[in-house]
Amino acid sequence: MTYGDSGVVERITPWALGAAVFLLSMASASGSIGVETTQPAPVPVVVAAASGVAAFFARRSPWPLAATAALAYPWLLMWPAAAAASYYAGTRLRRRHLWLYTGGAVVVIALGGLVSRLSDSYRAMVAGTPANMLLIACALLGLPVVGGLWVRARRQVIEAMRAQVDQLRREQVLRADQARGQERTRIAREMHDVVAHRVSLMVLHAGALEVSAPDERTAEAATLIGAVGRQALGDLREVLGVLRSQGSARVPQPTLSDLDRLLEQSRTLGIVVNRHDEGGVRPIDHSAERTAYRVVQEALTNVHKHAGDAETDVFVRYLPAELEVIVRNRCPVRPDALPGSGWGLVGLRERVELAGGTLAAGPLAEGGFQVLARIPAA
Repeated sequence: MTYGDSGVVERITPWALGAAVFLLSMASASGSIGVETTQPAPVPVVVAAASGVAAFFARRSPWPLAATAALAYPWLLMWPAAAAASYYAGTRLRRRHLWLYTGGAVVVIALGGLVSRLSDSYRAMVAGTPANMLLIACALLGLPVVGGLWVRARRQVIEAMRAQVDQLRREQVLRADQARGQERTRIAREMHDVVAHRVSLMVLHAGALEVSAPDERTAEAATLIGAVGRQALGDLREVLGVLRSQGSARVPQPTLSDLDRLLEQSRTLGIVVNRHDEGGVRPIDHSAERTAYRVVQEALTNVHKHAGDAETDVFVRYLPAELEVIVRNRCPVRPDALPGSGWGLVGLRERVELAGGTLAAGPLAEGGFQVLARIPAA
């Protein structure tokens, strides 16, 4: 049963119970499933209606229904209200109140038996003998109370199981978070021990080369290498801080406003880089700008590695629903190209696809290489 179905049942049950108690009470008073009453017709109708109304509110408290049954059974031998009250007493009442109800119900059944015994009619035979009084007590008190107690125990077991499942789910999430935190710490430690150490050595060697450079051009190159290395160390330090703090810190991420600085670094290394902005320049989502920046950064890194001082064009096109970034150089791959990890474009494609875009990279027919990314930026 779905949650919606359960809600419908919860709303219908009181009405169904009230109607059932009323109809069964009328059937009992008419003799169909009980002893026919000798009272005038309006009396059983009023008592049956009162029993139905009390049954409607029995889920809140069984006492009004029990009071109605205490009147209906001894007077009219009308039993449905008593049976329903006993069931709800089992589901709702605590131990002391349940014992109080049971004692009162025994008195009511005994009183009904006594009234029946004193009457000279069919009722005396049905409800006035000790054996029948015992059977009626079991039918109207014992079985409904036991059924109510079983239903309450079952509900408690189900609630306990649900609470246990929720607890296990929370513990599983906590263990997963702890495992992720430990893995992030391990990655941060490895990055610090390997990458940070080697970048630091690069910065130190660049500083030494700057001091002992034989010419001005070499000194400028060493200065730039040292500056880029120190910037890389700063970025790495921020990333390590995020990993160690499990993402609680927020590192400022580059956007398209930082693109000119990135291009200037490549120009300082001797590459002619031309930037072309096309379309209506407008503010777009920061995640799209960050992805576009990383596309240009990785593409320029590949130019440095594989194409030397090839002239490169960077196109940033603001399309109606997308941001298109193209990085294109027209120089074949150098024979002395620096080795790469082979994962740069793979990781870049994954980054673009996570942003909902597409990335295509490959050699041009006339020579050179092109990286093209389309990133949603509505």
